[in-house]
Amino acid sequence: MGNEAEALRLHREKKGKIGIQSKVPIENGTDLSLAYSPGVAAPCRAIQEKPSLVYDYTNKGNTVAVITDGTAVLGLGDIGPEAAIPVMEGKAILFKRFAQIDAFPLALDTTEVEEFVETVVRLAPNFAGINLEDIAAPRCFAIEEALNSRLQIPVFHDDQHGTAIVCLAALTNALRVVGKELSQVKIVINGAGSAGLAIARLLYQAGARRLRLCDRQGILFPGLAGTNPYQQAMAKLTNEQGETGDLASALQGADVFIGVSAANLVSGAMVKTMAAQPIIFAMANPDPEISPEMAKANGAIVVGTGRSDYPNQINNLLGFPGIFRGLLEVRATKVTEEMKLAAANALAELIGEEDLKADYIIPSPFDQRVVPAVAWAVGQEALKAGLSQANLDSDGLRTALRDRFGPW
Repeated sequence: MGNEAEALRLHREKKGKIGIQSKVPIENGTDLSLAYSPGVAAPCRAIQEKPSLVYDYTNKGNTVAVITDGTAVLGLGDIGPEAAIPVMEGKAILFKRFAQIDAFPLALDTTEVEEFVETVVRLAPNFAGINLEDIAAPRCFAIEEALNSRLQIPVFHDDQHGTAIVCLAALTNALRVVGKELSQVKIVINGAGSAGLAIARLLYQAGARRLRLCDRQGILFPGLAGTNPYQQAMAKLTNEQGETGDLASALQGADVFIGVSAANLVSGAMVKTMAAQPIIFAMANPDPEISPEMAKANGAIVVGTGRSDYPNQINNLLGFPGIFRGLLEVRATKVTEEMKLAAANALAELIGEEDLKADYIIPSPFDQRVVPAVAWAVGQEALKAGLSQANLDSDGLRTALRDRFGPW
């Protein structure tokens, strides 16, 4: 209760967490004439004649929208747009603190896919990227697909892809600890919502082939009643043979458990049925699917959670600031699977062999190497794929990042 009271005090005293600060002085008539009328007409006319100059004469190139409908906020669920604003403001200050990106929180009062998409499309001229946040599945998938087809700026649903990227990075290093290969291990993912489906998809892209995805009904298989088209597509990809059973049966002989579901769904006895040297990523918040203490007591070698009070926190903050920094530096038009894999690899590679151990498989968000390393990886992929609209090459990207963050 103490933390809750302190959080309420902070938000009340400051009236929220963000504000707008001018980059230029407005102290006299000359300042005013340059920043506003009549001087502001000059950049307006220049942009009218050549629209790409909006990146030179405005802050668009460093501006991201953090947009929600308030239907899947943290562990709180469907709390509505107004109640979601504190989280969107929080995301905005993280963009600023870690990646020097100006982010605007926007909570839309609609749960209709077409209305949401149309609103974002109309707002898009102001932004160089769109970060979708806390939107319930399966609506979030349809929204992201529609926006990607209509916009020429990157659209990124962090609950999906940020989680998947950081999870892949952590798993890459966890497998190094136990001496196993991604292509060989059996992986069970519990939770078939936005995060679980994205994790399964990215792990498959990275080379995992023995995947099982579970939800409340147990193992997903083709034709399972009550599943949405996105779950069905993943069931066909990961379980074409139609294996059935509950979570306990899925875990038998599994090398890896990844939980993005709910508290206390995995018992110590279930861990004991897993393969030798099991890896447990129990990421439900605030209470994981199994406590780290119980997982280790029953044989788990590497344990990760979503919590900051245990080692190996699998935290989206390791991903989205650097991902968007890289996208914005090169003025990328979209996010690709190759960029996501590159971001995960960059994160994993920050842990050298001399430092790697069971309780240190992923860097801290406060590690100053994280944002530039991820940004470099993502920007490089955009340049290679021809998805950059900036007049920039690899050397220019490296220089731009070093100017911002120093060597990494």
